[in-house]
Amino acid sequence: MTPLPSSPAEELALLERELIWLDTRRVQLLRRRSWLKAALRAQSAGGWQPPHGGQPPQGAPGGWAHAPAAHPAPAVPSGSATGGPGAQHVLLILGGLLLAVAAIAFTLFSWGELGIAGRSVVLAGVTAGALGAPVLLLRRGLGATAESVGAVALLLTVLDAYALHAAVLPEADGAGYAAFATGVLAAGWTAYGVGVGRLRLPLPAAVVAGQFPLVLGAWAAGGSALVIGWALLVTAAGSVVVAARVPGLAVRATAWSGAGVTWAGGLLIGLGESVSASGPLDAAAPGVLLLGAAAVALAAAWRAPQEMAVTGGVVAGLAAVAGVGGVLRTEVPWSWAVVVYLVCGAALAPVARIAVVPRPVRGGVLGAAAGVTGVAVLAVLPSAAATLLGPAAVLTGLWAGAPDGARELAAGAGAWPDALSVPVVLLVAAVLLGAVYASLVHEGREPAGWTGAAGAGAVGLVSAAVPVLLVSADVAYAAALVVDLLLVAGLLAAAVAVRRVPTAAGGTALWCAVAVAAHAGLLALAAEPATYAVFGLLLVLFAVSAARSREVVARSLTLVLSVVCALVVASAAGASLELGAPRTAVLVLVVPAAVVVLGLWVRTPAVVVPLEAGAGFAALVALGLAVTDGAYFSLVLALCGVLAAATAVRPERRPGAGYLAAGLFATATWVRLVSAGVTHPEAYTLPVSVIACAVGLLRWRTDPEASSWTAYGPGLGVTLGPSLLALWSDPHWQRPLLLGAAALAVTVTGAVRRLQAPLLLGGGTLALVALHELAPHVAQVFDALPRWSVPALAGLLLLALGATYEQRLRDARRLREHLGRMR
Repeated sequence: MTPLPSSPAEELALLERELIWLDTRRVQLLRRRSWLKAALRAQSAGGWQPPHGGQPPQGAPGGWAHAPAAHPAPAVPSGSATGGPGAQHVLLILGGLLLAVAAIAFTLFSWGELGIAGRSVVLAGVTAGALGAPVLLLRRGLGATAESVGAVALLLTVLDAYALHAAVLPEADGAGYAAFATGVLAAGWTAYGVGVGRLRLPLPAAVVAGQFPLVLGAWAAGGSALVIGWALLVTAAGSVVVAARVPGLAVRATAWSGAGVTWAGGLLIGLGESVSASGPLDAAAPGVLLLGAAAVALAAAWRAPQEMAVTGGVVAGLAAVAGVGGVLRTEVPWSWAVVVYLVCGAALAPVARIAVVPRPVRGGVLGAAAGVTGVAVLAVLPSAAATLLGPAAVLTGLWAGAPDGARELAAGAGAWPDALSVPVVLLVAAVLLGAVYASLVHEGREPAGWTGAAGAGAVGLVSAAVPVLLVSADVAYAAALVVDLLLVAGLLAAAVAVRRVPTAAGGTALWCAVAVAAHAGLLALAAEPATYAVFGLLLVLFAVSAARSREVVARSLTLVLSVVCALVVASAAGASLELGAPRTAVLVLVVPAAVVVLGLWVRTPAVVVPLEAGAGFAALVALGLAVTDGAYFSLVLALCGVLAAATAVRPERRPGAGYLAAGLFATATWVRLVSAGVTHPEAYTLPVSVIACAVGLLRWRTDPEASSWTAYGPGLGVTLGPSLLALWSDPHWQRPLLLGAAALAVTVTGAVRRLQAPLLLGGGTLALVALHELAPHVAQVFDALPRWSVPALAGLLLLALGATYEQRLRDARRLREHLGRMR
């Protein structure tokens, strides 16, 4: 036992000795590996002899502890006469192919030149010799050669079968003889493979040959498609037994492949016959075939590896659904066939509770049930979407009168289905997903991932099924509105209960509530009282949900929707009072005014921001309603400016809302002047500009930190904007001269005083005045120039800019920095 070091120096010396020993040991092992490689190469070349200088020393345990220091024997060169295993395989393969070609040529061209005796002797001798040669070769240790000769022997048996039919039994039925021959070959190859034992090809070849006798026999006997399907299915079952019982990777892989092909063929025949059946008796036989296919797939999956077991469970479940559903669907109208298959798929769910069934198989069967459910939902989804969007036709005739039933509103779009199968499919699928969700939660799964997806899917399907059912069943108009509102209330309650509802289900419930609310709103627009009642209740529901919600997205969305519902109520009030669109715009502004007052009272950003977004949308709607009347448009702009100024009272909104208010006031002034037909707006705007600039100067002196845009921007904009608008319609020279001189003075003042607002406003106005004056001359120049000169000049300009791009970029940055330093 190595004593523990007493000092760092001793420990360092110990580590050095250990590292030296490890290096020495590594060199010894590498030399021994080289010696063993040389020995293996010499053995493959023709008998083992110790390489020169490579004999391990005597006395070492096992002869490998210490390899000699001499160099190992060199490897045999690739181009030597001895060759290697790769060259041996190539030679054997080429020899086997040549023998096969010779046998085929002899059978096809020289067979007829021999008599009966000669044929028999050649047939028996060549085949017996080819079959017996591998046994002798295996005894001498020539396994690869035996495999090649064995392959040729198997090919010779096939050629013998063909020659026997061509010469001895030419009148025999081809399909029947092929069935008999493949059966004999499968049995013979099986016996040969078991007898020889060490050949790898005969048993897989026997499996391949075994796929044909029953199918070819059924075909030769003139069997129907179902008989051929059963032949394929029985063949698949036999292949499954071989794959499960017989050892050997090659045999099992071949058997599994053959089982898959023949099983798929039988399944396709069963599906085709089941779909084309016109009655339960006609569908019974294909249904039994499909159930047999399901049994074979289930038996194959029972002891298969996990991936194959899951696949087997899926295809077994689908085949069973197709078999049973194909019989039942013949008793119902075609529109209900989807429901029949869906119910059959749901019947697979109890398999999950059978403990005897392996877990992968149960998962595959449940996957089949889920696949049937998904396909059923996708099949009815277009019809469901058309039904949900059908009430949008009411937008072409608002307040046309309350209909008798909900279907009447969708009649214009032809949206409802002919039967109640669509909502039934959605409801059944929702129940299935809900059951899956409850089962997973009962097992202790977290309400996330697939569990949450199941819950969300159930919520979404129920939310779609109820409105579709209302329209499809032609429920009374008032009852349809009540049910929709109750559904919205339930979905909102589920959406805000974030502590008890999974996140996925809660989010789905929120958006489904929005969709159902839109459906209810479209229905309500058919009658005036319904519009007030429905949108008023929706306003209350969304406001209560916003107050109770603790999730940011849910609160923000419900707040915005509350404002939208209030906007609809205000617009409806204007329509009821017959105010017209411009006057209704003033009434609509009550909604953003209420939001602004609420924002002054509630300072929470998470509440104020969505409210302000809704208020901004309402203000845009009001502007759109008033745009056709200049006087009311100016009034609405001014009122919006008042609301923006009231919002600017809050310190966090002061910069943006203040600028917005100034812009709205200036725009309102311009619109009012244009609508009044004023041709000289300076008489109205110039006094305002003088007063505004004087007030800005006082602000500048009292608050040196104030921006030039706050002090002088509104005053300058009130006059420069209307004057520019009037300039483009003024044919005289006085206004351009005076406006250009004033803009030049403002620009120079801004440059000298280093004020950003006068510099930019004055410079922009001066540029537009210059453009106005030069426009006729520029137009004349362009008319005089040839057409190719414009793109040529543009190309030269782009080349110049590209060549001096970096310099222009630096100039732009310096200009931006210079403007940024201005106030």
